[in-house]
Amino acid sequence: MSIYDGLKKTFWGPTIAWKRLFTRPVTIKVPEVYREAAERYRGFHVNDWDKCSGCSTCSKICPTDAIRMVPVDITVESGKKAQRPAIDYGRCSFCAMCVDICTTGSLNMTREYIHISDDPGTFFFLPDETGIHHDIPPMGYSRDENSELLDLERVVMKELPGEERIDSFIEFVKGYSREQAIAEAARCVDCELCVEACPVNMDIPRYIESVFHDDTEEGANWIYKTNPLPSVCGRVCTHKCETVCSIGNRGKPLAIRWLKRYIMDQEKTEDVIRYASNGEVVKKACGKVAIIGAGPAGLSAAYYLSLMGYSATIFESKALAGGVMRYGIPRYRLPDEALDKDIKVIESLGVEIKCLTTVGKDVTLEEIRDEYDAVFLGTGFSKGRSTGVEGVDSEGVIMAIPLLEKIRDYLRQGDGEKPPVTDSVIVIGGGNVAMDAARSVARIQKMERNHIDVKVTSLESMEEMPADLEEILEGKEEGIKYFPSRGPKEVLLKDGKIYGLKTIACTRVFDDDSRFNPRFDESDLSTIEGTMIIEAIGQAPDYDFLPVEIKGEIQFIRGRILVNEKGQTALAWLFAGGDIVNGPDIIHGVADGHRAAIGIDEFLAGVKK
Repeated sequence: MSIYDGLKKTFWGPTIAWKRLFTRPVTIKVPEVYREAAERYRGFHVNDWDKCSGCSTCSKICPTDAIRMVPVDITVESGKKAQRPAIDYGRCSFCAMCVDICTTGSLNMTREYIHISDDPGTFFFLPDETGIHHDIPPMGYSRDENSELLDLERVVMKELPGEERIDSFIEFVKGYSREQAIAEAARCVDCELCVEACPVNMDIPRYIESVFHDDTEEGANWIYKTNPLPSVCGRVCTHKCETVCSIGNRGKPLAIRWLKRYIMDQEKTEDVIRYASNGEVVKKACGKVAIIGAGPAGLSAAYYLSLMGYSATIFESKALAGGVMRYGIPRYRLPDEALDKDIKVIESLGVEIKCLTTVGKDVTLEEIRDEYDAVFLGTGFSKGRSTGVEGVDSEGVIMAIPLLEKIRDYLRQGDGEKPPVTDSVIVIGGGNVAMDAARSVARIQKMERNHIDVKVTSLESMEEMPADLEEILEGKEEGIKYFPSRGPKEVLLKDGKIYGLKTIACTRVFDDDSRFNPRFDESDLSTIEGTMIIEAIGQAPDYDFLPVEIKGEIQFIRGRILVNEKGQTALAWLFAGGDIVNGPDIIHGVADGHRAAIGIDEFLAGVKK
């Protein structure tokens, strides 16, 4: 094209528009004429409040800071917060990243795109299912597999297969590698729902963040702020925190317990001792506190009392400290080395543990009271409960707790009394203690006789069994057989020897008010064959060490000691926690010990005023 042609086009070009001077323009009258948006249009938001957990993940990812979490007046269940996302449409870019990362799938976008108002406040909107105009608009954009921003699959923890782990009591859960731990930590969205669910309110997101940044020392520091038994809890905690993990709404919850274990496995005992107290005692105090029982609650109370500057002494009837952690939980779940590590840290703070000292026998509670300013009871549930059925007093019927103690001692010492395990064993019970007993005797059978014949029978159905699901499934992998929904009727004997257990069908365990009230079908009888029976239907406390006068002054509710919110009994100087207050759970025992330590500090501070 010549220069002349170019100049001509430039000069006359604007006049081309004149030919449309009298043509009617194509106009869409908004909002009088509504134009249907595309199916995946990114319009105004809707949020299902029933599904929304208030995790604030949408707010954190918003690139324009358009989403703010606001408190709402609703009743929420565990694992949810009473807050919902409000959206500032003066800032929103409609990028939909909030929808892509929503942990519950409650937040979506509609095909509604028109909102006209003289009130600028209406553009800051708290969406629910009815949308900005409260008329349930047509759905538009929603997340799909191509826009998913969450990693929903958990990094699998390496475990020995059932046929290998049954040959010994070696810990079969191997722990995360560095790469695995960092990858699993990367899944965390820092919603903090787990913090509220944890009985000790551990700052879980902070120590998980430390794993992600490959700084396990920082992680251990965070852990020790609220939990002095992390190596134990990293293995056998009930990990209720994982049940509320926001990632678990659409995928597998974060492996919080395993990440805690990873941190502590990387840190040497001497290093943990160095910073467990965070460099110094919180305060200097005067006073001596006696603690009866070196279980989770007692050890926790001693740890925190030491940090407060008190002299803490634990009286323990067994040869070693640890309580149920040492003598109840099998070694394949909790090795002595992990427990010893936690106890050494506690002892490093000056805590004295007097083992083989039984209160009520070697020393009386009155003598302890005379020497110490306050006393904490953490004696646990040391007695087993019996079914009381006909023949239960026969030779060959044993309680689970003393049997587990014998097995732990035998494995630890390598000599001494051998656990009495026969060729065919029946375990009565459906809880974790029953599973511990069943899996332990199965290992002994395999090690000594190269065969397994262990049967577990429970009142509960397989779905109702109170044992952890992983315990039930792992037991099945190891060759244990289950006989659910059966109640014990009679121990069957021939020439004084056990040959089986007569059982009756259990049609109901709990009534409509969730009270234990089993019902049986008398016409449905069957026999489970076996030559040894283990009773594991529950535990009970042993209060024989308490003087009659003290028993009369403190209160009991269904066998447990009544305390206030600080763990204090009706006697101002006497505190209690753990199983004898709240039930069989290590992490709750840790929480009770911490709470009681604070209560003891307040009590002694008041006494000295």
